[in-house]
Amino acid sequence: MAYDLQLSHVGKVFDNGTAAVIDFNLDVNKGEFIAFLGPSGCGKTTTLRMIAGFENISSGDISIRGKTINHLLPEQRPTSMIFQNYALFPHMTVRDNVGFGLDVKGMAPAERDAKVSRMLETLGLTDVAGQRPDRLSGGQRQRIALARSLVVEPDILLLDEPLGALDANLRKSIQNELKLLQRSLGITFVFVTHAQSEALALSDRIVVMNQGKIEQISPPYELYTRPKSLFVAQFIGRNTLIPGTVRASDGNSVTIDTPYGMLMGSAQAGASSGSKANLILPAESIDLLPANTSKAELTKNYGNCTISVTVQRIQKIGHIVQMDVSLGEGRSVGLEGHADKYGGRFVAGDTAFIAWKKDGATVIVG
Repeated sequence: MAYDLQLSHVGKVFDNGTAAVIDFNLDVNKGEFIAFLGPSGCGKTTTLRMIAGFENISSGDISIRGKTINHLLPEQRPTSMIFQNYALFPHMTVRDNVGFGLDVKGMAPAERDAKVSRMLETLGLTDVAGQRPDRLSGGQRQRIALARSLVVEPDILLLDEPLGALDANLRKSIQNELKLLQRSLGITFVFVTHAQSEALALSDRIVVMNQGKIEQISPPYELYTRPKSLFVAQFIGRNTLIPGTVRASDGNSVTIDTPYGMLMGSAQAGASSGSKANLILPAESIDLLPANTSKAELTKNYGNCTISVTVQRIQKIGHIVQMDVSLGEGRSVGLEGHADKYGGRFVAGDTAFIAWKKDGATVIVG
């Protein structure tokens, strides 16, 4: 069975010689929710526009359900695209905005009206069908843009930061609706965002891009807990990176020699003795323990995964306690935990230990 969307060695070089996208490869299954994530200028929107046909590709092939679409104009492709500003027609009613794509296709009026009515009902827009978009809320305009894109029944829906203009509360609400809608329709979504939380919450897989190249393609949890490059480790989540040299590897774990002693994390392919490496510690994997914790208890519960630290800052925000601890040499680590666990246990200036289970940390070689 053909993939819903396939990009094979796709590249984009602008007229001035700038390489915007380099050897991009991605296979997308039917009904997947894919997010492109990365810093500004990494090539994610350019890639989306190449899929839509608004940018010509310089190399490679783009296929939808087994058919190469490189040569097709945007209106000939089985895709719809939602832009950040929604691009709604202010002089048209909501109903006419939603039906615009069907009018372009020349659909018979009766069929067109029936499809539009069903889509308006699906997205809760029936009551405002006769109004103009500029008189409606940001959330309603977002739903209108979705309805207009979905009513033409695309194989692939492309979304270019469509929630960027919404306030935080409305953005969260629309995120939930978008995920439920995508699941119920079974349409493949490709979503560009610069917001990590959005990508992690919505997508089945995330494509992390940097300087035109793919750094990693993974499901959200794997991406968050098992970064495969230093860029991903620094870009996703709140990680502490500790440099060192690999001293031992047994296939399941790696021991590295660091400025803070011999420390351990999960193995990565290629972690041979003598290799330069970094230990990646996610903030959520780190425990803070009192200085009087016995060595036997530390070894029993955490093995060779502890560092002596000094507490620099404690701040309670609601039920969460935020802490900064010093590793020495000017380095600090930010920690966060529930007030039931940390409230009242430490004050600034205390000595303590940070500790983690070896499976909670990742060693990246290179």
